[in-house]
Amino acid sequence: MATRSLWRTRAKLTVAATALCTGGAAAAVATSDDPASAAKLCTTVPLRLLRDSATAASIVFDYQYSLWGLPEGSNERTKIKHEVHLRSARKLQELCFRNGGIYIKLGQHIGQLEYLVPQEYVITMRESMLNKCPVSSYDQVCEVFKKELGQMPDKVFDEFDPEPIASASLAQVHVARTRDGQKVAVKLQIKPLWNFLSTLYIGYSHLLIIDGWLLKFEKVYPRQELDFLIEAKNSVKCLENFRKLSPHIADCVYAPEVHWSLSTSKLLTMEFMDGAQVNDVLTIRRLGMQPSEVSRLVSQTFAEMMFKHGFVHCDPHAANLLVRPLPSGKRNIFGKKKPQLILLDHGLYKELDFSTRFNYASLWRALVFSDANGIKENSVKLGAGEDLYVLFAGIVTMRPWNRVIDPAVDHLVIKDTDSSELQMYASQYFPQISELLRRLPRVILLMLKTNDCLRAVNNSLLQGSSLDTFFIIGKVSSEAVVEAKMTQTKSLFSWINIWLEELLFEARLLALQIALWLLRVRKALT
Repeated sequence: MATRSLWRTRAKLTVAATALCTGGAAAAVATSDDPASAAKLCTTVPLRLLRDSATAASIVFDYQYSLWGLPEGSNERTKIKHEVHLRSARKLQELCFRNGGIYIKLGQHIGQLEYLVPQEYVITMRESMLNKCPVSSYDQVCEVFKKELGQMPDKVFDEFDPEPIASASLAQVHVARTRDGQKVAVKLQIKPLWNFLSTLYIGYSHLLIIDGWLLKFEKVYPRQELDFLIEAKNSVKCLENFRKLSPHIADCVYAPEVHWSLSTSKLLTMEFMDGAQVNDVLTIRRLGMQPSEVSRLVSQTFAEMMFKHGFVHCDPHAANLLVRPLPSGKRNIFGKKKPQLILLDHGLYKELDFSTRFNYASLWRALVFSDANGIKENSVKLGAGEDLYVLFAGIVTMRPWNRVIDPAVDHLVIKDTDSSELQMYASQYFPQISELLRRLPRVILLMLKTNDCLRAVNNSLLQGSSLDTFFIIGKVSSEAVVEAKMTQTKSLFSWINIWLEELLFEARLLALQIALWLLRVRKALT
């Protein structure tokens, strides 16, 4: 039944995509500055759709044929299923590499869905998609330099390494040294296909994968990520927000300085950053930092962005987050070096309007404190509807409803044994999930994607989710809700009510903090 459902879903996707491509192709060619190139690119889109269909059919057949007649729960079925997962993950990886661009974005996101996707898919995608994608030739690099800066790389820089140090979906990064001796990272957008695809409005898709099956696409990929000057401005705005709105952690968050005179919409020159990738626990420890403190900093950083700034970095996968010891040399009470989080790749940001930011902060505050009425009220306001708010809360937290409203302090912490249960629930409620993703605004889909990335980062740092994370989220979301309410009211009576409400939440936070402290003591003693 699941296979037939997938087949129908895939067929509908192919038909819709084909209609979109053929309908948009003529307009793209007609409006292009280079009609010949655009026409040539039009032929690649149907080819990609054919590859999609062939890969999907191959995966479906493999699962059906290989598992046919094997009893559920048997050792043989488990062994064969692992082999099929691995084969299918490699087929999907090959498809992403051959099609490139947004497909690699999809592969990257699969690597973040460890609580929903079989580990074979997660490991395959995570090891290959984050910064080790296929690279473009040095001749293509030179073409970009001539077009964007009018000169070859060796004329622009004192040194330029022709081998990229990283490659991803939209660009690749080379190391260079400026004429005055500064080491820089040069990010290049090479293939012209991205502009064509953005003209067709085929974008990055929020996807849900359950037990290896691709089930749902929702277009949420903005055209702005294709312009590196916008990316550069985003990095500047991000740091300004921390200085103005979150000065207590501003020193702990950093973004590379942009060399504006050596940057264009397709070529971005930035300060080169040395640091450990955020999921590299061994290097983090070797540098004298604690992974648990790095995890708390990541949670604090993105909670401040979501709930207070309303300007959110929406692609926080491990390759986009580096960590290094704080340059000031500060240490924590245990003598460990305090970390500084370095944010890379500022192309995918989303601005939350006041209403969305307030409702999203209110939702998370309600989730942390098991407030069923608050969860329902704010889920409905965010677009889930009166009928699907329970499901929405489950997708946001990756917890079933009975756990979401459980008053236990660790009710949102995901245990090691939860993975199979989560996959079962996701498979069982696929039609409702599909409907929910259809009706949610794009900004909320991006917040879900961001949550998936952050969840994967914290899991790498801590080997699971942590009560610390939810304490931070509860604290920052509560502060944001109170600040927002204070700016919206002028009545003394309303101020008193808000103040009393805040006292109640402060008491709950104190109880949560005490519980967290007791858990740490217990862990230290065992």
